[in-house]
Amino acid sequence: MAVNDPPALPAQESSPGRPAPYGVSYDVTDAVAVIELRGPADGNALDGHMRSALLMAARRLTTATARGVRAALITGRGRHFCVGQDLKEHARLLKTAPATAFANLPNDYNPLVKELHALQIPLVVAVEGACVGAGLGLALCADVRVAAEGARFATAFTGIGLASDSGVARALARQLGPSRTAGIMLLGERFSAQDAQRWGLVHRVVPDGSAAAEGLALAHALAEGPTAAYREIKALLRSAASVPLPEALEREAVVQRRLGATDDHHEAVTAFLERRGPDFHGR
Repeated sequence: MAVNDPPALPAQESSPGRPAPYGVSYDVTDAVAVIELRGPADGNALDGHMRSALLMAARRLTTATARGVRAALITGRGRHFCVGQDLKEHARLLKTAPATAFANLPNDYNPLVKELHALQIPLVVAVEGACVGAGLGLALCADVRVAAEGARFATAFTGIGLASDSGVARALARQLGPSRTAGIMLLGERFSAQDAQRWGLVHRVVPDGSAAAEGLALAHALAEGPTAAYREIKALLRSAASVPLPEALEREAVVQRRLGATDDHHEAVTAFLERRGPDFHGR
């Protein structure tokens, strides 16, 4: 954490009737972990306090998977998902401690993105309002993204004379291709939820105010599914762009044989023959 940042709060467990304090809330219900950004002001800007709490919550997800958490949702309180780095904090550090102004990259953002990409359970992100800069990087860590009709996205880095961080360039280039990504990043162009859905960045667009509820419903549906199969799908997708076709085919064959020994596979085959829905238990 950078010098002069406020002390970090841990991810807070919410209690009924008592909202979590400034930071990040973390709740688990029915095998779904919900992480909510709860910034001190509308926009959920990522100051040192928020970054530290968010990284702690991501690390809790990794350990929670072993305790039965089978899907996760990240969302934001208020009108906006996340406007990215807190520029007031950044400006202060540029003035008072310039050598530490970018310590948030190796200390916070890079570990956060690595933690979320390494998750073996499905991750859903629900976006309302603005999703900008490092906030966009956070959203791009998801397996499934839900956006409200009024959501808007931007890289925003060139607007402050920077390039990109939080894995934004890599994620956009892989999903949109280099040409469209270059235009978005160099020109600093915003794009809508409808654009994002048309380009394949967003799975579903829903009415304003309902993204979190829709995201939670998807997370619960995933938590009731074949967890081992989801884990293998995520691994196959991570390697899909970097391995030749023969290796990809062999990896799929190995995975299918491994999944063929799971209880969930046998249950699903039995359920099909009995003309009923499968009852998955994640093993």
